[in-house]
Amino acid sequence: MSFDVETCSANAVAWALGHEGSNEYATRCLAFVEDAIERSNDLEMFGGDDAAESARLYGASANTGAPLADALVFYESVGELFGERRDWGHVGLSLGDGRVVHAWDRVRVDEYRALEALMPAPGWEPLRWVGWVPLSRALEGARPRTWDEDPAAAAARMQAERFGG
Repeated sequence: MSFDVETCSANAVAWALGHEGSNEYATRCLAFVEDAIERSNDLEMFGGDDAAESARLYGASANTGAPLADALVFYESVGELFGERRDWGHVGLSLGDGRVVHAWDRVRVDEYRALEALMPAPGWEPLRWVGWVPLSRALEGARPRTWDEDPAAAAARMQAERFGG
C-alpha cells in the first residue's frame, strides 16, 4: 500500500510541532520522528532500531546537501547508552526551510547545520551531519495501523524492550 507523501508530511509536521517544548522524548529522537509520521497518519513504518541504523538502511549519506521539506535528516551521535558506547545516531524531520524539528533535551526546532553545535550530554560527542532521505523512502513498506497507546509511554516501553534500559 502506498501513502500520499504530501498528506503524511503535513500531518507529521503538525504533530511534531504540536509537541515542541516537550521533554517526553529526550534520548528518543527516532521514536519521536516515527511517532510524528506514524501516529498522525495511522500507519506503521519500518526502519532500524536506532537512528544510526535507520540512516544506513535508508541510505541517508547519499544526500548531503540541504534537506528538502518532508525529509528525515540524520546525524552521527556517538556516546554511551545502555552500557554501550557507539554511534546511536540522531534524526529529525525537515521543515523545508533549513529548519528541523527534533527531540534533543526537549522537542525543538533548529537550523539543520546548527544541530552540530548543540551541547551534547556528558560523555557524548557533538553531532556530525550524515545526510537526509525523502519521506517517501521511509514510507516504503509502511502499512495501515491504528495506534491506541500513549505515544511517549510506548516509546519508553519499546526502548526498554529493545535495549534493556
